Amino acid sequence: MFTLKHPIDPAKLEQAGHGQGFIAALDQSGGSTPKALKGYGVDESMYTVDGARDDAKMFDLVHEMRTRVIKSPEFNGDKIMGAILFEQTMDRTIDGKGTAEFLWENKHVVPFLKCDKGLAEEERGVRLMKPIPHLDDLLERAVSHGVFGTKMRSVIDHFDEVGIRAIVDQQFAIGLQICEHGLVPILEPETTITSPDREKSEALLHDLFVEKIKELPEGALIMIKVSIPVNPHLWDDLIGNEHVVRIVALSGGYPLEEANEKLKHCKGVIASFSRALLENLRYQQTEEEFDATIKAAIDSIYDASVNKID
Repeated sequence: MFTLKHPIDPAKLEQAGHGQGFIAALDQSGGSTPKALKGYGVDESMYTVDGARDDAKMFDLVHEMRTRVIKSPEFNGDKIMGAILFEQTMDRTIDGKGTAEFLWENKHVVPFLKCDKGLAEEERGVRLMKPIPHLDDLLERAVSHGVFGTKMRSVIDHFDEVGIRAIVDQQFAIGLQICEHGLVPILEPETTITSPDREKSEALLHDLFVEKIKELPEGALIMIKVSIPVNPHLWDDLIGNEHVVRIVALSGGYPLEEANEKLKHCKGVIASFSRALLENLRYQQTEEEFDATIKAAIDSIYDASVNKID
């Protein structure tokens, strides 16, 4: 029997379901952190000690970057509905508050937690999630920090019905486990944008999601995060579904301008961008330059999320 261990915060649910704007994905983890720092203008030499990478210093630097982003006056709940955090970021503080608490209390931005542990090797055209040990403990910690939901990513590289079914089964099985803690999982089955059979994969993915959503117990809420679909109306029928809080899209490797243009045609789908949001920010920028740069990115992603083209 499905029961909630903790009630869902109604104020956060309202912002997540109806707040204007988009989700900022600030969840780069260990494997992608050096690339994120390099894009920010932080060379690996800045966290190399005696010829070896100092992971503690590296994570300090990336937290400084995320703190600078979050504390920017341009970063707030008027145009940013939510933000996805890496586990270490959730455990760290901003101005003496936990990062998730700071986001909600100071910015009115809904906090989410990346809870997956990365991808397994490709099999049957897809990359499933690796096992997530001690997930229940992690979810309870997230609840204690005021986190609203989670995010977990798997990847479809090529069309394979068996592989895509395995992705959907895994996402929904773990998603229900997350729901039971009173959290709203973002199910993220990314389709690789360079795949020649991507549209076929996305059509099957949609149909399997429809089947699974019909089977969800009363009170179970999810969010869906997908690559900006080839067919911009693919997910129209699930917008407003009683189990679906929001449908969001990742940039998937598209440059910001192209991602925004494609997203504008997806009615009811908002952005959840990471690289595209941060791509022009640099460590060396003055506060004025930094705020002006992030404002331009936020305004453009907000516009693509809110102002749609039929």
